[in-house]
Amino acid sequence: MSYQHLLVDSDGPITTITLNRPEKRNALALDVMIELTQAFRDIAGTKATGVILAANGPVFSAGHNFGDMAGAALADIRHLFAVCTELMDTVQSVPQVVIARVHALATAAGCQLVATCDLAIAAETAGFAIPGGKGGLFCHTPLVAVARNVGRKRALEMALTGDPITAATAAEWGLINHAVPDAQLVAATHDLLARATRGSVLSKATGKRGFYAQVGLDQPAAYALAAELMATSATTADAQEGIAAFLEKRKPDFTQRA
Repeated sequence: MSYQHLLVDSDGPITTITLNRPEKRNALALDVMIELTQAFRDIAGTKATGVILAANGPVFSAGHNFGDMAGAALADIRHLFAVCTELMDTVQSVPQVVIARVHALATAAGCQLVATCDLAIAAETAGFAIPGGKGGLFCHTPLVAVARNVGRKRALEMALTGDPITAATAAEWGLINHAVPDAQLVAATHDLLARATRGSVLSKATGKRGFYAQVGLDQPAAYALAAELMATSATTADAQEGIAAFLEKRKPDFTQRA
């Protein structure tokens, strides 16, 4: 499928989605979010095991396009944020491991998008901000994803001050996995994704879904869900193959798809 605002390229088991609207600072305008959601859905049904989310231009993503909100009716703005939520939920629902490759500033909903991805690697010169607190529109929805990565106090510091944090700070706070020298960004992203996608594809897909389902629950409910997932997963062909290979001291041959 062709896209107007994205580049989608596949290289073996890895598919890369690149935000390609640099003249608009890769803003998450309504049409961009709709395309991005569809791209993830298209990839979900393929044999890809990992997805890299990248961007072209001097900014990774500047967040929402204020042009979509200026003078808009309440119903239209509600629709805009419903589409945004659908995008974020889709990123976490696809069976593939999704990693953000951040080369520059990710702000507001752009920062939310990075926080939503399963993994994230950033160049040392990248930055992250949810700057609505500096202006008249607080970053309510970006804060949902950011707070689930960095905790309350740090999330509120970002949201209330609006000040950007460096990639090194983002890594220290848990917003991203690693900050690396700019020249190593592509290689580091591929290295982490390769390690995160090895093993059973079905097991990873189930694990990803299970993680997002349990992480917001209280402990008894989380254990109840996780224990049931462990039990049912243990009966799958890939799990039994992994157990047999371990006991027989051989390399496993996983065959199940997500």
